[in-house]
Amino acid sequence: MKKMLLPVLIFFFPVCLLAQNKSAKQKPVSRPNIILFLVDDMGWMDTSLPFYDTIMPLNKRYHTPNMERLAKEGVKFTSAYAQPVCTPTRVSLLTGMNSSRTHVTNWTSPTKNNNSDARDDQFEPLNWNINGLSTDPATEHTVNATPFPKILKDAGYYTIHIGKAHWGSMGTPGSSPYNLGFMVDIAGHAAGHPQSYLSEQHYGNMPGKAQAQAVPDLEEYYDTGTFLTEALTLEAIKAIQTPIDRNEPFYLNMAHYAVHEPIMPDKRFVQKYYDAKIDSTEAKYASMLEGMDKSLGDIMDYLKKRDIDKNTIIIFMSDNGGFDLRGGKPNTHNTPLKAGKGSVYEGGIREPMIVKWPGITKAGSINKNQVIIDDFFPSILEMAGVKQPKILQKLDGQSFVPLLKKSSIVATERPLIFHYPNKWVNKPAIEHLGINYYSAILLGHWKLLYHMRNCQFELYNINNDIREENNLADKNPEEVKRLAVLLGKTLKERGAQMPVESSSGKQVPFPDELVK
Repeated sequence: MKKMLLPVLIFFFPVCLLAQNKSAKQKPVSRPNIILFLVDDMGWMDTSLPFYDTIMPLNKRYHTPNMERLAKEGVKFTSAYAQPVCTPTRVSLLTGMNSSRTHVTNWTSPTKNNNSDARDDQFEPLNWNINGLSTDPATEHTVNATPFPKILKDAGYYTIHIGKAHWGSMGTPGSSPYNLGFMVDIAGHAAGHPQSYLSEQHYGNMPGKAQAQAVPDLEEYYDTGTFLTEALTLEAIKAIQTPIDRNEPFYLNMAHYAVHEPIMPDKRFVQKYYDAKIDSTEAKYASMLEGMDKSLGDIMDYLKKRDIDKNTIIIFMSDNGGFDLRGGKPNTHNTPLKAGKGSVYEGGIREPMIVKWPGITKAGSINKNQVIIDDFFPSILEMAGVKQPKILQKLDGQSFVPLLKKSSIVATERPLIFHYPNKWVNKPAIEHLGINYYSAILLGHWKLLYHMRNCQFELYNINNDIREENNLADKNPEEVKRLAVLLGKTLKERGAQMPVESSSGKQVPFPDELVK
């Protein structure tokens, strides 16, 4: 009997080993959860985490310890860009298309078929996609595309939207996150800002008040003293419990209304800013920022509590630059960047961005490569392991995943396009701040602005002049020509619209047509 045991064991061991190897090969690879933490109207300087190469006065004013925490655990991008206002950015995010191609170049009105452009004496109303994004080609004045949440849902992800949507006008498919691939929607609709952040005002759902901007779905928090940012955070934590319990990968679109107007005090944090004797509006704004930052920390803490933090990617981003006019003094709130929301200067388009991907990103690293909101579509799909998805649109974005995997990579220079052929605000005195009827192209350290109203160019070396104070157009005519040709050809290839003169009926020339 003993003599037979050895051959049996020798035979049995390889069989067991083969069975174990086969089982290991069949075990599915755990796909990462993905959270996009998107803030509204947050500027590059609206944080205690410096994105500039030195700490600036505004960094000392604000308190965002959880942004600092996220950056210590991930990578901080110092040259991340979006479009000057919200809907163009949000549509580019979901579609991977630049706003010059989507023709969603301004914020969409909650009311269907309503052009949100301010009236202008020089130009006719622009023909743009005033109803935003759609998944139905029959919907008028929209761009038809395949949004990445739908692709993630089809790939087995549990998709959640919390907070501001603002992809399309009421009565169109894009107004509802459910139509764009989300399985859960809390508080997302056609509005671009909340009517109120206060539970005592039912987040705007009050008799006799305009309802278009009222935040839906949060009745249980009415009259509880719960600030809107906190209510959305609590709902987000509830929502992700389902896929966690099911052991399913999830995508959370955590899209805060903060820190968009109306500027209202978050009572949990505002007193210390009052005590610091800063302007009352600025104190309220700072409290809203700190409340947003607490939301980030609460979500990070919950991920750790549920032991899924090591398999969850967190991406932090803002949809456009800080609102530079909130104190009535333009060109002050984003220093050293010039101007703010609505502008193609750096203050309107340069955003705070952080990415944490455990096991992939290098903790505490800094990446100076230029990325743009168009890049989020292919990047998020690559993170989820989705390859060659079937989509309707042509992508303008490029995946930044290689930059996450190897922080030392210096990406090949490519043109980033910012196109705003619209009129955002009816304040002629501030048009010199890159607001109303501007396009811009950023290529490496060179940035060219094109003002459509007077067909004039501005040229800046962003590396040497982040404040955009020294216009080098007259000194570098060849660089102006090179960038103007590239900008014009790119806009034409994408079918971008240009304003039309009311007096002559003639279209404003593309930039390449002025430098022949």
